[in-house]
Amino acid sequence: MSTITTEALSATTLLRFATAGSVDDGKSTLVGRLLHDSKSVLVDQLEAVERASASRGQEAPDLALLTDGLRAEREQGITIDVAYRYFATPRRRFILADTPGHVQYTRNMVTGASTAELTVVLVDARNGVVEQTRRHAAIAALLRVPHVVLAVNKMDLVGYEERVFAAIAEEFTAYATELGVPEVTAIPISALAGDNVVDASARMDWYGGPTVLEHLETVPVSHDLAHCHARLPVQYVIRPQTADLPDYRGYAGQIASGSFRVGEEVTVLPSGRTSTIAGIDLLGEPVDVAWTTQSVTVLLADDVDVSRGDLIVPSKDAPATTQDVEATVCHVADQPLTVGHRVLLKHGTRTVKAIVKDIPSRLTLADLSLHPHPGTLAANDIGRVKIRTAEPLPVDSYADSRRTGSFILIDPGDGTTLTAGMVGESFAAPEPVTDADDDGWDF
Repeated sequence: MSTITTEALSATTLLRFATAGSVDDGKSTLVGRLLHDSKSVLVDQLEAVERASASRGQEAPDLALLTDGLRAEREQGITIDVAYRYFATPRRRFILADTPGHVQYTRNMVTGASTAELTVVLVDARNGVVEQTRRHAAIAALLRVPHVVLAVNKMDLVGYEERVFAAIAEEFTAYATELGVPEVTAIPISALAGDNVVDASARMDWYGGPTVLEHLETVPVSHDLAHCHARLPVQYVIRPQTADLPDYRGYAGQIASGSFRVGEEVTVLPSGRTSTIAGIDLLGEPVDVAWTTQSVTVLLADDVDVSRGDLIVPSKDAPATTQDVEATVCHVADQPLTVGHRVLLKHGTRTVKAIVKDIPSRLTLADLSLHPHPGTLAANDIGRVKIRTAEPLPVDSYADSRRTGSFILIDPGDGTTLTAGMVGESFAAPEPVTDADDDGWDF
């Protein structure tokens, strides 16, 4: 494994990315090749894969086994659950979510891509763009993933022909652009042979763009959520009531976005009560300011009624509260979602009763047309819903905040997750079409 010092790791940026694609497009093989060729595999891991491959009669190590950890996955040669992997190069650290390709496991792709800054969508060069490819592109667009990589895999099985790659790249890019995907980078690869994964391929001299790893290492990512709307979902109220801290009352949670400062006027939602931040405790020590992803305890100057599920926000930048939520959803449960369905809606740390008032439309993936008022959404359907909640909720638009603009619907009977929802408009507006760069492929 490559040697990377602690100092080097602290200086590198972090990229969260997910892989997606149809069944047998080679996602797990790509990930295995990426880990293997970037020297991110421990010796004992590689030896275990070699033994497992030999027991199945394979002469070469099956790199897909580096990510397909479930016994059912190895027996069937498919990915079922989301496999998370952590690795690093001298230029960047990575958190990878390898998601399943089967239609019935689309819900896992939603989970894996929900926090990703980049999604790699694989396409088998022999099959081209299929329905599941469109579904994964639509989910990436719905989740507002900033960067999409189209990896046209198994180029070795089509003779490394440029025209095959060009046709697939053009079709996928046109579809993704209609969805409003801001950036698509197309790369021809062979995960099995290692072409254009970590090392540039000598068999495709017509391609002048980056390898997959080069693109992952250099794509610009922004973690500067400190300038977004400041939001602190309250997870727990801390009251020690000890001799040393008889009057201590703190409101603990992880800052979802933005930053908070001592002395700042804040509002507690949904009650609307206001106060001033008297103190912020971070890891047991007082600080003057705290920002996104830090877990803190906030102390208020006034004795305000605050409990789990409330949202602390700056008074000058408070979202409106509403009981009528309109959103785009991906239905992930086997049981259908219907008009009149009584559910629980979980938003941040708050869970309230709700009812599905209307399903205005369902998206047809083939041509992106809308089927009006379907009345129901089946598993893996994408559609618009109108929901009435029993209590007001302070929701942001998903376009403004992926954290506080998202929610899930839960079956109140057994706790099953039914639907993943994004508040506001379905897709981003398509980017203006510009002339392609003839020097290399970069759709």
